[in-house]
Amino acid sequence: MSRSAHPAGPRHADVFPEAHYSAPAADLNVLDEKVWARTVTRDADGALTVGGITVARLAEEFGTPAYFLDESDFRARCRAWADAFGPDADVFYAGKAFLSRAVVRWLKEEGLNLDVCSGGELTTALDAGMPAERIAFHGNNKTVAEIERAVETGVGRIVLDSFQEIVRVAHIAQRHGVRQRVQIRVTVGVEAHTHEFIATAHEDQKFGIALADGQAAEAVRRALALDGLELIGVHSHIGSQIFDMAGFEVSARRVVQLLAEIRDEHGIELPEIDLGGGLGIAYTSEDDPREPHEIAKALSDIVTRECESANLRTPRISVEPGRAIVGPTAFTLYEVGTIKPLEGLRTYVSVDGGMSDNIRTALYDAEYSVALVSRTSDAEPMLVRVVGKHCESGDIVVKDAFLPADLAPGDLIAVPATGAYCRSMASNYNHALRPPVVAVRDGEARVIVRRETEEDLLRLDVG
Repeated sequence: MSRSAHPAGPRHADVFPEAHYSAPAADLNVLDEKVWARTVTRDADGALTVGGITVARLAEEFGTPAYFLDESDFRARCRAWADAFGPDADVFYAGKAFLSRAVVRWLKEEGLNLDVCSGGELTTALDAGMPAERIAFHGNNKTVAEIERAVETGVGRIVLDSFQEIVRVAHIAQRHGVRQRVQIRVTVGVEAHTHEFIATAHEDQKFGIALADGQAAEAVRRALALDGLELIGVHSHIGSQIFDMAGFEVSARRVVQLLAEIRDEHGIELPEIDLGGGLGIAYTSEDDPREPHEIAKALSDIVTRECESANLRTPRISVEPGRAIVGPTAFTLYEVGTIKPLEGLRTYVSVDGGMSDNIRTALYDAEYSVALVSRTSDAEPMLVRVVGKHCESGDIVVKDAFLPADLAPGDLIAVPATGAYCRSMASNYNHALRPPVVAVRDGEARVIVRRETEEDLLRLDVG
């Protein structure tokens, strides 16, 4: 069937009025630069290019599905965060968003530090040459082996997450004859997600030690009393995909109040405060993220103001952007397979990937954009749901979006802003092979994480 002869799915006027979706763009061929990596554009023939290479060439060389990462964009975002906070603050890239040895090398070269939360992430960081003193180690249940490795290699800080861990890290550090630099993760009773925050009743979570009932103050007492620990500060993380600074303001006020209490009780002023990460990115045209220099100024102003009010020296600030750096730099490229119009509802567009390469829609009800990228089209828009090939009704990549009505099997479509928490959360569900990550820069493309093979699956199956 030719592309022009493909039966059009229902238009947006035909679907149920209670459906939640944005109206179609005036021109589906125009790319919203907010959601795409910086070198992404269309060539004279209408095909998407990244780093000067067309998606058709990338698909031919590397196959689909695949993640394509704009290396120039990644590096530029690292520099923007480092420049925004300057030499008197620390930026730790949150490796959980996406980590590979190439990424570690880029971070090192661009002057960022690295936050890891597992032994595997620590191993990757050290193997790629990140200096241990530039690594922070997070986690709510670090194993003894992980703590041993962190202390032995001299990581710059371990973020303590429980009373048991305070003793555990101190014991291991003493056995190795060192004083381990640590921070205490504090649950401040603030949870921020996207545009709203709630300032009560969020101590009920697995992370951190609550300010409520003096638990955090007691954790400080215990840490200060142990010879194996050097307490350098406190840590707070309030949520994810945050656009509004109001939650940070409440959090900073409560953390600074704790610092003042520590000064009054122990006669010391802790030198550092880590405000965590969670800064939002644009997944759709409706998202409006802040630039790093705006975030840096807002956080600095908040902490400085609260410290002046408490008559404290302003501590050194740390932040942990992960998604905000890598998220916008990559897109996932798919080939269209089955197209199934459902009269009066929408058209289901099935691709050759799905929840095995992007679990976020199924897991978090996350929203994404999507575009036809192998060509342009003057066809009318049709409301679609982009779904995967897995045996799950919840296998959804993009819940509701508009694509041209002449979309056909074999077309290439791309989902932007998939650099964070897609490859890092990918799975082998239905024995799917996890896609490669391909870095593109200045007309050259290279694999930094290769595609899995069937041999990889069988190699682990020792039965």
